[in-house]
Amino acid sequence: MRYEGNIFRPFSEADSYLLQCTIGCSHNACTFCGMYKDKKYRVRSMSEILEDIRLAGNYYRDAEKVFLCDGDAIAIETDALLEILRALYATFPSLRHVGSYVGPQSTLGKSPQELGALRKAGLTKAYIGVETGDDALLKKVKKGAGYDEMLKAGRLLVEAGINLSAMVLLGLAGPGEPSRRHALATALIINEMKPRYLAALTVTPVPGTVLYRQVQKGEFQLLDPFETLAEMKMIFENITMDDLKFVGTHASNYLPVTGTLQKDKRKMIALVDQVLSSRDQARLRPDSLRGL
Repeated sequence: MRYEGNIFRPFSEADSYLLQCTIGCSHNACTFCGMYKDKKYRVRSMSEILEDIRLAGNYYRDAEKVFLCDGDAIAIETDALLEILRALYATFPSLRHVGSYVGPQSTLGKSPQELGALRKAGLTKAYIGVETGDDALLKKVKKGAGYDEMLKAGRLLVEAGINLSAMVLLGLAGPGEPSRRHALATALIINEMKPRYLAALTVTPVPGTVLYRQVQKGEFQLLDPFETLAEMKMIFENITMDDLKFVGTHASNYLPVTGTLQKDKRKMIALVDQVLSSRDQARLRPDSLRGL
């Protein structure tokens, strides 16, 4: 498989065929993100993409899942994306899932009709980095979209019938009142967006990023493990939408928590409360096993 640069994909796409459609991320300005910094964004030529699909078909004919790399494949022109999807489904008879990271601005660049056409052609899942529902914080971390734009992008994907996974970052606001605002606003945007999945990751300073430099200079204070759990609990408490699959097993998190809100809400909160009340470090994932 040809691939330029480091590979990044959601952990749920571990068994997917990774097809690199773009190099890097079309936005690539978030202060906390260390991905794609070694790449200048561009869309790969259609001839290369189709050749890769053909070659992969010789070895992975029974592939059921494909993930479109790199960071924002939905930024590709719709006609080109439709051609890629047609080629994938023609090459892999057992294909049932095609996923992609999506940026808010790139998503807003598509009409509802275009997104509907992509879903009909087989784009089944989208992963959007919501990060937070705090409008001021979205701007501070240079996400490229405020609350209203982020919500609209997510709703467009949901209404197109695309299975949406929203990703949020615990600890992004720092401690104290900013943490509370972040948690409450994040629960609010998720309630309004109504994704199928909510995945939580914990802020981890990556060398070379703006956030890393802020931490080194003392300009940003990371939450301790228990403050992070309290923030996660507040998000649980304030999510009111039903049948939301919460995935908190990412390697960056101190305490793996998963379940379905609202069905498992009491159990999930009880687990967090047990750790918060005991303050038992042994219940937490050690830093040596945490990472991105």
